[in-house]
Amino acid sequence: MKLRLICYSLLGVLLFCTLAAALDLDDIAAHRTCKNCGMDRKSYGYSRALIQYIDGSEVGCCSLHCAVKELKEHPERQLQALLVADRDTLVLIDARNAYWVMGGRKRGVMTGRPKWAFAGRDATERFLKSYGGTLESWDVVLQAAQVD
Repeated sequence: MKLRLICYSLLGVLLFCTLAAALDLDDIAAHRTCKNCGMDRKSYGYSRALIQYIDGSEVGCCSLHCAVKELKEHPERQLQALLVADRDTLVLIDARNAYWVMGGRKRGVMTGRPKWAFAGRDATERFLKSYGGTLESWDVVLQAAQVD
């Protein structure tokens, strides 16, 4: 009985995550290629970013690197939100609230120093165990992305 309950619970979580990810991929349809480098954002869904400006416009990027480049090129535009993909689920989350892993053995996108975002602490810890790196704050990651 307990095993059945666990299986159904896991199935429910899996379906929820799949549905959430599918619904959150609308930004890819609206912005299929990266504004800065032209890379396919669907192929790099796990590293993509979405910039939302106060005026309601959006810019889709393949990575944090390209998002930072876009923001540097347009300092006159007011940022409403910078959303980044959760590395595992592909769901977009606010970059400031993400758990960030920097460095490690998993090759980054558009950077020599990888920076990966996660929505939850457990996924972050699993990634760190598998690939190494360090848990960093958003401020540290943003500064590193600006330097890189």
